Amino acid sequence: MSYAYLFKYIIIGDTGVGKSCLLLQFTDKRFQPVHDLTIGVEFGARMITIDNKPIKLQIWDTAGQESFRSITRSYYRGAAGALLVYDITRRETFNHLASWLEDARQHANANMTIMLIGNKCDLAHRRAVSTEEGEQFAKEHGLIFMEASAKTAQNVEEAFIKTAATIYKKIQDGVFDVSNESYGIKVGYGGIPGPSGNRDGPSAAGGACCS
Repeated sequence: MSYAYLFKYIIIGDTGVGKSCLLLQFTDKRFQPVHDLTIGVEFGARMITIDNKPIKLQIWDTAGQESFRSITRSYYRGAAGALLVYDITRRETFNHLASWLEDARQHANANMTIMLIGNKCDLAHRRAVSTEEGEQFAKEHGLIFMEASAKTAQNVEEAFIKTAATIYKKIQDGVFDVSNESYGIKVGYGGIPGPSGNRDGPSAAGGACCS
């Protein structure tokens, strides 16, 4: 399938915050309430359209456990975007964000776009972290911020696409040398607007998830 650009993403955050569920909701449009812990790294992909151009997102879903941190670190290199996820019902997952961010800043390229996601906003009655706190953390660290729910699909699509739109704008602004694939961006052959630009439905997610 042709694309104008391919963007590599990495999803990071504590174990159990819903990283794999966010990926599954985005690629397959479904929610799996019981999900085995990710061992190492899982992978998904989907086509989206930005500015009438087909863009392929290649998404690496990483394990949150400390024992896999060294594996996760090797995936920061060559990622154009990162989704940093915490669980709004578990304060400790929010408290650990600074450590994840430090890892990302240390191992990724300086222009990586980072989207902070407060997941599980469908469980507002169990909320332990306010929206304002999430916004404040994002503002202090120069991140894009959104609350989402992998269960109801609220803002899931928007989070992945807004991250891609930000990366795309950086390309237009000349921030990235797109010939250097270590930035997590690959120039494709299909940069022609038209019918191919609309292939962003679930069918584009073939073989997206490892069970």
